[in-house]
Amino acid sequence: MIIIVDFGSQTTHLIARRLKEIGVQVLIANPDDALEKIKKKKPQGIVLSGGPSSVYEKGAPTIDVKIFSLKIPILGICYGLQLTAHLLGGRVIAGKKEYGPTTLEMKDERSEMRNKNFPSLISQFSSKLPRQFIVWMSHGDEVVRLPKGFQTVGSSVGVPFAFVENKYKKIYGLQFHPEVEHTQFGLQILENFIGICHSGLSRIDSGVTSFPRMTERIISEIQKTVGESYVIGAVSGGVDSTVAATLTAKAIGKRFVPVFIDNGLMRKGTEEHVIKIFKKIGIKPVVVNVTGETMSRLKKITDSEKKRKIIGNFYIEIFESVRRKLLKKKIPVKFLLQGTIYSDVIESQGTKHSAKIKSHHNVGGLPKKMKLKLLEPMRDFYKDEVRKIGRKLGLPEEFVSKQTFPGPGYAVRIRGEVTKERLEMEKMADEIVLSELEKSGIPNIFMSFPVMTDAYSTAVKGDGRQFGEVVALRVIESKDLMTTTWARLPYDLLQKISSRIVNEVPGVSRVVYDITTKPPATMEWE
Repeated sequence: MIIIVDFGSQTTHLIARRLKEIGVQVLIANPDDALEKIKKKKPQGIVLSGGPSSVYEKGAPTIDVKIFSLKIPILGICYGLQLTAHLLGGRVIAGKKEYGPTTLEMKDERSEMRNKNFPSLISQFSSKLPRQFIVWMSHGDEVVRLPKGFQTVGSSVGVPFAFVENKYKKIYGLQFHPEVEHTQFGLQILENFIGICHSGLSRIDSGVTSFPRMTERIISEIQKTVGESYVIGAVSGGVDSTVAATLTAKAIGKRFVPVFIDNGLMRKGTEEHVIKIFKKIGIKPVVVNVTGETMSRLKKITDSEKKRKIIGNFYIEIFESVRRKLLKKKIPVKFLLQGTIYSDVIESQGTKHSAKIKSHHNVGGLPKKMKLKLLEPMRDFYKDEVRKIGRKLGLPEEFVSKQTFPGPGYAVRIRGEVTKERLEMEKMADEIVLSELEKSGIPNIFMSFPVMTDAYSTAVKGDGRQFGEVVALRVIESKDLMTTTWARLPYDLLQKISSRIVNEVPGVSRVVYDITTKPPATMEWE
């Protein structure tokens, strides 16, 4: 077993997933009771996760320093490295900030003095790694002095202690995140650590590769949770709610009532897509049109958090109304199914020490008091895992590979107030982007969308001056939503999209392309 001590990182759960993929049993513990759990479980290795705090600040999460004297291999990642240094006599400051990709330069042992006081830098932890590779950072603090007995294995630009170790005490530290998909050789680094911990490690079947059994387990858990009750399903046509709905339908059959809310903020053809999905499942969805009321409630609202909460609360009102109608027909509805996935949870401050990035409408955007109980079978899964489960369920690829789309819809792709005119502009621009990307056949597009930025610039159209809105285009590549990079689209394609939006969408002055990775940016602008 490996115990991960969670200091609030957005990727703690992802570290656990990677270790499970390697085939290792994992337990996540809070810092407060970590030492007690370690003594009780006797793990073969300990991972200290990242987190949003600064180790030198009052009240920052910490651990009992006795952990470092248990003779158990320890890997500190980001905050975990900084805390290790801080507790063992090193120094951490608010230093060089790095967010997103950077190059890690490994030390070359041949260029160093070799003597008894400076052993070889090539250890089991750093083996099988190239001299240079790309890693993903997300930190504002840095270690500026290592504790006694540690040495540098690799550095990034401006951060000398990015990859360190005390191989005699088997304590290792990384300022970057090996668990994210965009870090090259990240899995190799974790495998190297597991190799150091290997003696006595219990091998298990990977949760990712054993999806036939996984789907059976989820269906069984739904049946056990729901009992003889009915379930209302919040369905949007997206991958997450489609997979969650299919699992629930398989679990309880006709006692599942899918509800599609047409609020006017979804992509064109979404209702038809939803009906097509449930025709295959064999259940007719309930369609509720609330376009007018939605626009009324969003009037003069410019703050993105308020938008999400308004939409989340309104959704619950609608589902409660459907529940009451069903109760009158003596249909006992107790649960509301949502396609919540792990990235929704963690960005909405899903763990004790994590930071709230934004309140997803289906997590932090929900009212505190609800009569319906939530049923969220996808809550602990990442987007790529949800897609794999969908394929195992036999869903058509057009359902499974559909672009991800935010629950609040276009409301969070329009900066500022959502007016009827700006909503129409967003829809027109979005159709242009989707159309041109489809015609181009560009692979690996995870998500694409234009943003009405609420910024304005001067344009010249027909020899006349126009002061129009700037549209930002975001096209990204990702697997699990935890990290993303921007798609390297051909210039001619970008030109075609830009020209069409500026010429065909009234009130637009120019188009800019967003080339920001996650981190530091989130996928959506709001």
